[in-house]
Amino acid sequence: MKGVLVNKVAQSSLETINLEKYYPVAMVNELDIADYLFKGLILKEKDFRSALKELDWSIYADTTLCVHCSTDAIIPVWAYMLISTYAESYCKTIYQGSPSEFIKFHYYKVLAEIDYDQYQDSRVVIKGCSDKPVPPAAYAYITEKLKPFAQSIMYGEPCSTVPIFKRPRKLKSS
Repeated sequence: MKGVLVNKVAQSSLETINLEKYYPVAMVNELDIADYLFKGLILKEKDFRSALKELDWSIYADTTLCVHCSTDAIIPVWAYMLISTYAESYCKTIYQGSPSEFIKFHYYKVLAEIDYDQYQDSRVVIKGCSDKPVPPAAYAYITEKLKPFAQSIMYGEPCSTVPIFKRPRKLKSS
């Protein structure tokens, strides 16, 4: 049949992994302790307790709350603990660190739970472009996890990929 277009990508045996589908479902919010520092340097316990007591914690309902300090101030551990006591009944998750650190942590946790046996001897494409900010660390980590299983690993879209890894072919013994 001359002139018939054939979608060779759709017919290929490529397995595509879209890391965007593992992006956190809950909205990620942050609470920056720097906003509560006296003169930008010191956390006064009495003032901090009062501020937390008056904070409308419902704004963090059903979200992931990332608690961190964006300045170089030394924050006592009890401050994070105190915030957790207030936020716990509102938030899905409380994470000590910045939102970008949480996203990396989330990907490590989720990608560690995948059964990579399913990719044994597969040709895998790690989808490139995404609408969500998938951290580069997630791409590196999934490559590390896939390498012992996959026949090959590529990055991009099935129609245009960048080769990342290819397992050498085994020589047939005579």
